[in-house]
Amino acid sequence: MTDLLGPGDRARDLPPLGQTGWRAVPDRDAIRKILKFKNFSEAWGFMSRAALAAEKLNHHPEWSNVYNVVDITLTTHDAGGLSALDITLAQRLDRLAGAAEVQADHSEPVACLCEIHSRQKGAAKAP
Repeated sequence: MTDLLGPGDRARDLPPLGQTGWRAVPDRDAIRKILKFKNFSEAWGFMSRAALAAEKLNHHPEWSNVYNVVDITLTTHDAGGLSALDITLAQRLDRLAGAAEVQADHSEPVACLCEIHSRQKGAAKAP
């Protein structure tokens, strides 16, 4: 079983991740990051590379993908919260994400490009 991060590890490891866009998940001992890529192909490529990295660590993210957006949550289920595995995977995902845009404010709705294009088309049709 993997151990939870202790207070010292949290103080050392979480602030640098916060600078890259990882945020605490309310009511859970977990971190979350929302990435926006240029298109679906880039998002899918990131997820493919991320899946290989996760498999090597035997530590898998909770994530979802809608068109160009990848929403990732990390926690270690068998430890009941954040562990060193989450820190390691978050750092690897940051490297793999490249120039993806980070949605740092998780209170905003997550809008993928298809929704934005749809709104723009609707606005263009309006008299």
